[in-house]
This record gives sequence, structure tokens and C-alpha cells, in this order.
Amino acid sequence: MSELKTKLKEYRAKQDMKQGELAELVGVRRETIIRLEKGLYNPSLKLAMDIAKVFGTTVEELFFFEE
Repeated sequence: MSELKTKLKEYRAKQDMKQGELAELVGVRRETIIRLEKGLYNPSLKLAMDIAKVFGTTVEELFFFEE
């Protein structure tokens, strides 16, 4: 079964951005960002697109499936 992975933590680190800052920019709680980064939560399409927009990249670059 495929598992959703993310490069979210890497992108945050590149911009020296805290989880709380990203959460505020996309309108979610910090805990949501924590769960996304740990692979415990699958984002809605809207949230994935909002996060990608913050980093100026695509959803496919941030989120991907791994066997």
C-alpha cells in the first residue's frame, strides 16, 4: 500500500520558518502541521495547495506517494 510522504519540513527549514508560522499562513493549527510532517495526517486538496503556494512550488513537489 502506498504511503503519503512530504518534503514539508525541508521546505520550512530552507525558509527558516517555524511550524506555527506556516500554520498561521495557511489557517490551521500548529498540531496539523506537526501531524502532516510526521505522516499522521493527509491534507485536503485545498490545504495542500495553500501550503504549496506559500513555498512557491507544486503540490506534487511537496507531497508524494511511496511504496
